[in-house]
Amino acid sequence: SSPHLVQVRERIRINGQPISKDLFSKYFWLVYNRLEETKDSAHASMPAYFRFLTIMAFHVFLQEKVDLAVVEVGIGGTYDCTNIIRAPVVCGVSSLGIDHTSILGDTMEKIAWQKGGIFKPGVPAFTVAQPERPLEVLRERAQERKCPLYLCPELDDFEEGCRALELGLAGAHQRSNAALALQLAQTWLQRRGCQGKAGDRGRGPDPARDPEVSVGCLSCLGLGELKELPPSTELLGRPVPLAPAFQLTDAMIQGLRDTEWLGRTQVLSRGPVTWYLDGAHTTSSIQACVRWFRQAALNQDKPHDGSEVRVLLFNATGDRDTAALLKLLVPCHFDYAVFCPNFTEVSVANNADQQNFNVTLENALTRCLENQRTWTRLLEEKAGQDPWFPSPLRVEGLLQPAPTRGSLLLVPPAPRPLNSPALVFPCLAQALRWVAQGRDPQLAAPTASGAHAPPAASSGAVLLREAAAVRVLVTGSLHLVGGALRLLDPALSQ
Repeated sequence: SSPHLVQVRERIRINGQPISKDLFSKYFWLVYNRLEETKDSAHASMPAYFRFLTIMAFHVFLQEKVDLAVVEVGIGGTYDCTNIIRAPVVCGVSSLGIDHTSILGDTMEKIAWQKGGIFKPGVPAFTVAQPERPLEVLRERAQERKCPLYLCPELDDFEEGCRALELGLAGAHQRSNAALALQLAQTWLQRRGCQGKAGDRGRGPDPARDPEVSVGCLSCLGLGELKELPPSTELLGRPVPLAPAFQLTDAMIQGLRDTEWLGRTQVLSRGPVTWYLDGAHTTSSIQACVRWFRQAALNQDKPHDGSEVRVLLFNATGDRDTAALLKLLVPCHFDYAVFCPNFTEVSVANNADQQNFNVTLENALTRCLENQRTWTRLLEEKAGQDPWFPSPLRVEGLLQPAPTRGSLLLVPPAPRPLNSPALVFPCLAQALRWVAQGRDPQLAAPTASGAHAPPAASSGAVLLREAAAVRVLVTGSLHLVGGALRLLDPALSQ
């Protein structure tokens, strides 16, 4: 899978765990030296980063004799280097979104065409509910490639006659992902001769003997055979036949319940500070993130004294339309919006796994300043439409001490702070320390070196130190979330 959050070893997992440092080092140098010895002397270049790790992952899976490999495509599908798998057991395409437009195209139809490139002749493929035109493109691609394509039933269909399924991953959007995972797993079980009985494992495939089942391709995910569907499963007006729901095994139910994935709708509670981390970075995933955040954070019981502060920590990379993403986050009514690059520290010399040689600190900070201006403009526009939401440029001096309570009051009286300043920090460590104000034991308190911080930072520091609850949403980039996790949970770096 890609990208990694904290350590590159996360990309190559066996039985859910990143391979050990020893195994990673062993296979890295084995593959590197073999490529170095055999590369074309006339074109003496090594594979690029992602391609090298893909080659290495395949080598690891073969050498370690895994029974089944789940391979996530890096970008798109058609031209992705993971797409060398000739005969996966099954393929899957999850919900489509607008992303990597400079590579995949700027419409959902163009992106669907790229995703459909993983379809293989005679290999069943599944997808989830998609907009009409992109779904038609997927169907056309499947027909071109003589690939039987099916639409996954909703997760509700698996719950009929039994209790509601519990998902380990929060968010309503995970229900379609769960339905896709169930269909892929069931197909593989059928291929292996298991009839879906709990505990019936069947013969474990041998990659050397059964190379066609050693790998599969989730947004492009691969996992066997689907029995011929009866005609009634093709719904009127639906361009893709609907796969039937089936009875889930206890193992499947437990699998859905126990699924964990760092950096996706993840909550870390540290006393008064609660971190909400989600690597959403497209308009559709940010919308899903907002729905989850509202459910997980904004619907919680308010502190008795009402002093709750909401903070957005945001960054976006590549060719993404950050204004469109930030606009979706405005309705969450954040008191502070904090922008910083994905670098954990200003110097990244001690953190090789999170170095990015394609972006300079200067370029990254320029992007953050642009995001700061965009956020301020969006708040001004919102203020013009909603009198409850005053402009940050017109509202000043709202915080005054209340001698009788020794705490902070809002003037004029309001249920939430209304200044919503936007701040830029040069790295994640400084941003997180400012937000936590020494109230998260994993983060040191901010130092006095912030003497040149803008007035909003100093007034905000008081409010953050005094608030009964601080709720922080970290989103916009998986790399940002990964850097935050590295600082918030040092054990992940071990």
